[in-house]
Order: sequence, then structure tokens, then C-alpha cells
Amino acid sequence: MGLFSSILGFFGFGIGTSFGLVIGYYMFIYFLPTDVKDFKICPLVEEDSTTLQRLLPEIPLWVKNPDFDRVDWLNKFLENMWPYLNAAICTTIKAIAKPIISEQIPKYKIQSVEFEMLTLGTLPPTFQGMKVYATDEKELIMEPSFKWAGNPNVTIAVKAFGLKATVQVVDFQVFAIPRITLKPLLNVFPCFAYIYVSLMDKPHVDFGLKLLGGDVMAIPGLYRFVQELIKDQVANMYLWPKALEVKIIDPTQAMKKSVGILDVKVLRAIKLKKKDILGKSDPYVKLKLTEEKLTAKKTTVKHNNLNPEWNEEFSFVVKDPNIQALKINVYDWEQVGTHDKMGMNVVSLKDLTPDEPKVLTLDLLKNMNPNDRQNEKSRGQLVMEVLYKPFKEDEVPNDIEDLSIVQKAPEGTPTGGGLLVVIVHEAEEIEGKYHTNPHVRLLFRGEERKTKRVKKSRGPRWEDEFQFMVDKPPTNDKLHVEVFSTTSRMGLLHKVNIAFFLLSLQQSEDERVFNI
Repeated sequence: MGLFSSILGFFGFGIGTSFGLVIGYYMFIYFLPTDVKDFKICPLVEEDSTTLQRLLPEIPLWVKNPDFDRVDWLNKFLENMWPYLNAAICTTIKAIAKPIISEQIPKYKIQSVEFEMLTLGTLPPTFQGMKVYATDEKELIMEPSFKWAGNPNVTIAVKAFGLKATVQVVDFQVFAIPRITLKPLLNVFPCFAYIYVSLMDKPHVDFGLKLLGGDVMAIPGLYRFVQELIKDQVANMYLWPKALEVKIIDPTQAMKKSVGILDVKVLRAIKLKKKDILGKSDPYVKLKLTEEKLTAKKTTVKHNNLNPEWNEEFSFVVKDPNIQALKINVYDWEQVGTHDKMGMNVVSLKDLTPDEPKVLTLDLLKNMNPNDRQNEKSRGQLVMEVLYKPFKEDEVPNDIEDLSIVQKAPEGTPTGGGLLVVIVHEAEEIEGKYHTNPHVRLLFRGEERKTKRVKKSRGPRWEDEFQFMVDKPPTNDKLHVEVFSTTSRMGLLHKVNIAFFLLSLQQSEDERVFNI
């Protein structure tokens, strides 16, 4: 009888305690104040100082701070696009979360975790203003005042041990002023390489969390604890100067910076085919690196020779060895008319071992189509030596902000060859009646480079970069610079010389401005 009483007492205590907690919880929720006064609309001048101080945080920043600009157009855009953005963002969240959940749930013996409902609601975020900083660096810094008091509905169902529990997040609010930095700015779309996001102050985060239908955040003390915990965790990760870094594109590839040098030595050709009626052939080799706009390089012409020897060396600047290739064409020189093509081939740079010279014996083909039967016909062979020399890591700037800076050679640099880089930035207030299509022509040691033509502009901006291979430091050389404008009058093209000057390379300035 005593044992039976003990068992009944134990169950009675457990049931009574559980029942009392449930009754107390719902009584706490039931007796919360529900009387909400109707709001009133009146001019601010009619309010007292206490009311104005209470309303001050709700006034947009562009009203209180002249440094912040209105962005009503952005809010209007978000309002119209929000139904579509809502669907797209929710789909992306599911796609990202699904593999992560599938990987983690076996560790905790959970059967499944699924989204029963996922929507960001009908209320889009709003921007109360935006501040833009002007700097001398190649970057854009913005500080938008961001507020989102939305009505999302995120319901997650968790199944484990044959039981099902639902967790629901509602009435989400977040107020923050992030600092968004886009850098470095580039000349290719999307015109920046990285996005850096920092918080200038701890964000305000508020939300409702329902577990099994009850609002967990209504438990005394839990709401403030969770809110402060979220603020501290987010601040520890992203409060300025800490930042979230998002890589958009590789700045090295986007800015097409040089990553190495390709040395090519054309040795000889073997058993070329006769092209001339009264003689043999007058062959020469034409070399060009793909993905480059520079003119091709040529060997000398070997007259009346089917087994010519050149032993001539050439160098090319490599920007992307994974996609670039050396295109080789052999022609028969003709004094009158077009030169006859004797054969061709292509050497992919990704097939070359860095810093290892390689002698290649290439069959001359009609084209690079592997299914063309005409390629089976013998056209001779070309023997050449190639060497790809990538730049060392300490020869390339580590900081992406310094990629566009041409630095001086350090002390102790060996007196040898290298790469001369010339960047043509812009011109201002070009004068003249017909000077509205300007472009620049550079001439260095017999090599010519031209910028693109900017139409109908007296303040053109080119930002074109040119590279010249040099076998020794150009301390005694001069760069020939000409500014032209091409105009069409009476159906004929006329080229007008706007300015001309010689740039001495003995000077130490990295960037110079000239009056033309």
C-alpha cells in the first residue's frame, strides 16, 4: 500500500507541476495589457520637448543630418520589386540551407528538418538616407540607414524520435547603419572587385519566436538576454573596423595584370612546300598571343629556301596562361599581292611547365579543325623553343589596392631587361574645331601602340594600358607620344594632329601630366 501511494504521489506531483506551469504561462500571456490607444496626427511644432525627444530616433537621417541624402527612388524600387525579390531570396535560402541541414542532422539523430513556411512578408525594407564618402583612393564608401520592420513567417518543422516540433519566427525587425565599401574600382563590369560590409554601431534586432504555438520571447528576462546576445555576437564579427569580405571577381584577372613572360625562339623549318612558280618559297613566321590586341611579331624572310633557319628570339607578356595560347602562322612572302599561307599551329600555354624550356616540333596544318581531312596533308614542320617564366610572388603586389601603381625598381635590381608599362589616363579641355574624336599614339623603339578612339569628347578618358618588352633599362630612351583626332568631312576621313611631345624615361615620376 505504501508503494502504491508513493507511485500515485509521484505521478500526481509530475502532472500537477506540469499543469500548473502551463496554466501560469497562459495566464501570464492572457493578462498582458492589450489596450492600445489610438494614434493622433499633429504638426511637430505643437509637441512639447519631451515628445520631440522621444520622436527624434524615428525622424529620417536626411532630415537631421545634411550629410545623408534622400533615397526615395530606392525605396520605391524595393516596394515594386519586393514580391519578386521575396520569392527569389526565399528560393536561394532553401537551396543554400538544404545541403547544410542534410549534412548536420545525422550528427544529432534528427530525422528531418524542413521549411513548412518561408516568406519575408509583404513589407519591404526601407532606407532612411544614405551617406557617400569621397576619397582619393579607388574605392566607393557608402553608409545607408537601413530599417526593416517586416512581417515574415518562417516555420521550421523538426522530426526526431517519432515526435514533431515546430519553430516559428515572426515580426522580425532590424535597424542598422552598415558601411559598404566597394574596392578596388575597375574598368570592367561590375567595376569593383570586393565588397566590404561593416557595422558602425550595434544593430537593433527584434523578433518573435514561437515554440509549439507559444511565444517563447514572452518569458520574463529571455527577450532582453537574447537581444543583447545577438547584438554582441554580430558586433564582435562585423563592428568597424572588422568587416565581412565578399569577393566579386579576381582583381588580377579583371585588371589583366601581367603574370609572366613567354620567351619564344624560332629555330628552323623542315621540308616546307614550294609555293613560287619560278623558285622555291620565301618563308617567314608570324607569332601572336591570343586574347591580346597587340600586333603580331614576325621573323625575317628567308628567300628561296624550303629548310630555313632563323634562330630568332621573341618575348610576349602573359596575362592568363590558363586561356592564352601562342598562335603560329608560316607565310610565303610575295613582293606583289597577298602572302600565301603555308601552314599554322597553336601552342596552349597551360600545357607548358613553368621555368622549363621546351623544344617543340610542330606539324604545319591548314587549320585547327581536327576533323578536316586536309590537315592530313604534309606541309612541313616548324621547330621552336618556348619558355614560360611566371613572375614570383614577391614580384607582384600583394595588396590589391597597389595593383595599378607602377613602382620603382628596388636598390640592387640587376641591370637587365624587363617590362615598360605605360598607362594613358585622360585628357582635359582639348581645343580645336574638329578635335572631338581624340586618341593617343605611342611609339617606343619602333613599336607602336594606340588607344581607343573616344568620339565627340573634349575630355576623353581612356585608361588604356600598354606594355613594351625591353632588353635593358630604358634610361636613355624617349617615348614618342602623339594625340590625334579623326574626323569625317565630305565623306573623307581626316586626321588632325593635336599635340606631340617626347617623354624622357630618365625622370623618376611615376605619373605625369602634360599640357598639350
